[in-house]
Amino acid sequence: MSRPPAARDAVLDAFERLLIDGGVRAATLDATARAAGVSKGGLLYHFASRDALVDGVLERFSALVDADIERLERAPEGAVAYYVRTSVSQDSPLERAGVAAARLAQAGSAPAVRVIRDVRDRWLRTIRRHVPDPTTALAITLIGDGLYYDSALHGVDPEIGVDAPHGADMDALVALLERLADEPPAPAG
Repeated sequence: MSRPPAARDAVLDAFERLLIDGGVRAATLDATARAAGVSKGGLLYHFASRDALVDGVLERFSALVDADIERLERAPEGAVAYYVRTSVSQDSPLERAGVAAARLAQAGSAPAVRVIRDVRDRWLRTIRRHVPDPTTALAITLIGDGLYYDSALHGVDPEIGVDAPHGADMDALVALLERLADEPPAPAG
């Protein structure tokens, strides 16, 4: 796959930043062009409309999720450990794209809602390939969501660092979830 032009990436980066920092109203075409350091004509060359720009951000998010799922599948520590450990806020390209998609969804973008649902389903399907019990797989993904939201909402305190499980606490959480993941499904009934 060929690499997109740098100006196209700069426009997507700028649009994401505007969505994250100021919400949908702040992320106009003019503001995006200014933030990207391109003319409005340059922006329109890569994205013919605001809808095309939204689609570009959502496609980027989906592609970053694909790459994350590939890493999860190959993770030497295992899928559950990888998923849980990488669920904390990290200010990564994947997280920024996800937050931008969430801003769009919160503003009523149906395509963003669909992409977010699809992403959640893809991560859950991936975890289910590694966890025999579907309820346990669901619990693991929901715990990952909780870890992310907790760390994203609390941020980093300069005195104590990240207020999310780390070190021995994270190790204990991963060990617990791996034990649950290894248990056979409970019989129905």
